[in-house]
Amino acid sequence: MTQPSLAELCILACSEAFRTDREIVATGIGPVPRIAAGLAKLTHSPGLMMTDGEAFLVEQPVPIGATGADRPQPAGYLPFSQFFDAAVWSGRRHAMVTPTQIDRFGQTNLSALGGTHRQPKIQMLGVRGFPGNSIYHPNSMFVPVHSTRVFVEGEVDMVSSAGYNPARRRPNGNYSGVDLRQIITNLCVMDFGGTDHAIRVVSLHPGVTFDAVQAATGFELQKGDLTETPLPDAETLAIIDRLDPKGARARVLKDNPPAGRSAA
Repeated sequence: MTQPSLAELCILACSEAFRTDREIVATGIGPVPRIAAGLAKLTHSPGLMMTDGEAFLVEQPVPIGATGADRPQPAGYLPFSQFFDAAVWSGRRHAMVTPTQIDRFGQTNLSALGGTHRQPKIQMLGVRGFPGNSIYHPNSMFVPVHSTRVFVEGEVDMVSSAGYNPARRRPNGNYSGVDLRQIITNLCVMDFGGTDHAIRVVSLHPGVTFDAVQAATGFELQKGDLTETPLPDAETLAIIDRLDPKGARARVLKDNPPAGRSAA
């Protein structure tokens, strides 16, 4: 059997971030998180609710690129306005996003880089819905290239979402909904289980060392009980193929197979 690719390893790791026994909406933004949400639904967390990415709930994940008869039949109508009431504001959603910058407090940036607030060096999407999403429901992150450009020293250039930075919290503010779960990268899996919600490394991908992860990070990381990130088995790979028949995952992470392993 050909060894699983790095993308497939990350999909399995991302799917574990969605593990739950609750009925919540799983939102994976981007190919790897989206496939991972579908994998979670079809394996360990059947109670997850899925959308077609537009305005409908579906009982089965929608494969990437599916059209016409290949798309699952909708189970219910869920326009964007109702989605906020049903999932976002009630905390019944778990989203996985890919920020441009992340700092030691879990604050993210997807808005602007460098320069000033009035005249940034690079203007991106803007904060969009991330400020509200970050204080109402759980969030995880997927980072395809782990580097100091993403995991920055100091604070992110533009705070687009709430994290665990005490300096950013106003007296009497309600931050009980801030729930940052996991960060999956091309090197490792991390969570916020360190001292005062510090980011810690909990598993290393095959062939990766903690020192290599630390060198690619702009702030000090904490160590969890380090394990090796599991590889997907044949059954899991078959499900991934069904969810991504056109191979979009390979265009996100092109390192095949994971570091330290060779293809058969």
